[in-house]
Amino acid sequence: MDILYLMILCSVSLAAVFLVVFIIFARKGQFEDDESPAVRILFDSDEIKEKKDEQGDHQNEIEKDNIKEKSE
Repeated sequence: MDILYLMILCSVSLAAVFLVVFIIFARKGQFEDDESPAVRILFDSDEIKEKKDEQGDHQNEIEKDNIKEKSE
């Protein structure tokens, strides 16, 4: 029976520690921005694709200019 009291005391103590840690980090703003990490990964790939498209368009213009110069 004594072990039961000890286990209850330990579990309540551990729960209190987790609650205090949660409150401390919640006050520091750890859990305020929960949407942007999930959305950020979607925008990163689009920005990379746009940069590659812009570079590809620029490269195509250079190649067209080179072809025109060779034909003249």
